[in-house]
Amino acid sequence: MHVEASRRRRMEPDTRRGEILTVAVRLFGRRPYSDVSTTDVARAAGVARGLVNHYFGTKKDLYLEVVRIMLTVPAVALEQIPRDEPLEQRVDAIVNWFLDVVSRHSTSWLAAVNAGGMAGDAQVDAVIAEAIDVAADDVLDAVGLGDGASEALRGMARSYVGLAVFTGREWLQRGVLSREQVHALLATTLLTLVEQVFPQAR
Repeated sequence: MHVEASRRRRMEPDTRRGEILTVAVRLFGRRPYSDVSTTDVARAAGVARGLVNHYFGTKKDLYLEVVRIMLTVPAVALEQIPRDEPLEQRVDAIVNWFLDVVSRHSTSWLAAVNAGGMAGDAQVDAVIAEAIDVAADDVLDAVGLGDGASEALRGMARSYVGLAVFTGREWLQRGVLSREQVHALLATTLLTLVEQVFPQAR
């Protein structure tokens, strides 16, 4: 009993931090960076502003964490991709997962990829570039090409991630593509890359 209570107490800070981050994702998704303060985040999360600063530092540090969270694929999602299935089914699963996530969190995702009014900021650009690197490695790993990938292969994978981001914008921001069209474009492109283009860069 004492051990369980102690474990709950140790988990409380992580839970509270997660709740604050969830609120920050929502607020930065709805409003530009300049229109959100740590006081706004604290009020919406029901905590003192000092607690926000304790967990995340400055407002910019909090924003960078929001961008990182929205653009990084969680490990649990990668584990759900069917690695033993034929390539076409794995590609379909990867694309479906991406479309499900960006549509579910469309406002926050668009704010992150558009840098929420912070485009050109060196730290924001670095976080976005890091997220693209990670996403590219995840794509290669999901299609069975992650081990010992060359820089050329990783560069091609980053280019595909860039295509996915811009295609997502065309769907969710401009409304000129349907989900079915986006899925067809991304799945067909990735399948073609894996079968015909990536082998040249290994």
